Amino acid sequence: MSIFYWILIFLSTFCFMEFMAWFTHKYVMHGFLWHLHADHHRKDHDSWFERNDAFFIFYAVVSMTFFYLAHSTAFWYGWPIGFGIMAYGATYFLVHDIFIHQRFKMFRNADNWYARGIRRAHKIHHKHLGKDKGECFGMLFVPFKYFRK
Repeated sequence: MSIFYWILIFLSTFCFMEFMAWFTHKYVMHGFLWHLHADHHRKDHDSWFERNDAFFIFYAVVSMTFFYLAHSTAFWYGWPIGFGIMAYGATYFLVHDIFIHQRFKMFRNADNWYARGIRRAHKIHHKHLGKDKGECFGMLFVPFKYFRK
């Protein structure tokens, strides 16, 4: 196993997870599992936790499954795939839950063109309180129009 392939698989998995986040958000969260995602758009609860947090658990289990396969079999690709999914999950938590939604009061003063763009795109996404008519389902890669002033 070459470190080059390990890094290539890790980075490819991380980038692929942005597509998976977009796809899951658009077709699953705003689709047949809207009942788990709805409380993220309408704060109809008093808890810090949201039903929407269940999606984190799903991807954590997928990541751990790849770790298990890598550890228990000759499927060494499981290590960089599992770490790529885990790294995207950590990035998602930092960007979406902490930076954008301020679930922890950190990164409040981040103010550059990228930070403003992803915040603007997410705000547009949340202006729709229902499951239909949504737009801008990505997190790290959003349309360029949100980066313009």
